[in-house]
Amino acid sequence: MGLKFRTIGIERLRVINDGAGITTLVAGHGCPLRCKYCLNPQYFEQPGPVAEYTVEELIREVAIDDLYFQATGGGVVFGGGEPLLQADFIHAFRQQCPKEWKISLESSLAVPGTELEKVIDDIDFFLIDIKDMNGEIYQNYTGRSNENVIQNLKRLVEANKVTQTTIRIPLIPGFNTETDRQESIKYLQEMGFLFFDPFRYEVELALGKRKAVKNHK
Repeated sequence: MGLKFRTIGIERLRVINDGAGITTLVAGHGCPLRCKYCLNPQYFEQPGPVAEYTVEELIREVAIDDLYFQATGGGVVFGGGEPLLQADFIHAFRQQCPKEWKISLESSLAVPGTELEKVIDDIDFFLIDIKDMNGEIYQNYTGRSNENVIQNLKRLVEANKVTQTTIRIPLIPGFNTETDRQESIKYLQEMGFLFFDPFRYEVELALGKRKAVKNHK
């Protein structure tokens, strides 16, 4: 049986914050983090609203926008959840899809380095959400250590991927401050990263549960 990508949805004709051109987001199911203000908890709910695609099926599904990809320099964004949980599929997809398509990865990098290594040469744009570089803040917010994140960021630097990487740094109410965020940016600049996307979570109450929405203002 061939590889299959587990997804909660495919979103077409995206033009913001996904790298170059018009893109299609393929949102993977599953995430190793349990963030307090998770934007999309359906990514790890079981069984969840999940569809599965083989490589060939997914190429056919997104190829409806091939003209847009080729005309604008866009392509496919693998996001989630955490798409690196399905790194083998992403690598196989890159090998079979049209070479003109750009492949972007939206990731927390909160996975073992072996998973990043499988796709590091397949990705044109890396969009990394690091939450906060302070280990205590990260642990309190995500429930996990950021050791894998740090090691994977170092690997991107070693592989000369910094010019292909944008790091998203949220201001998270109740967990970090603007000073903390500036400390994270300083840390990342010292590592060698150049491009940052600061934003804030606007926390809302929905059905008795806290949730967050992104605000780039």
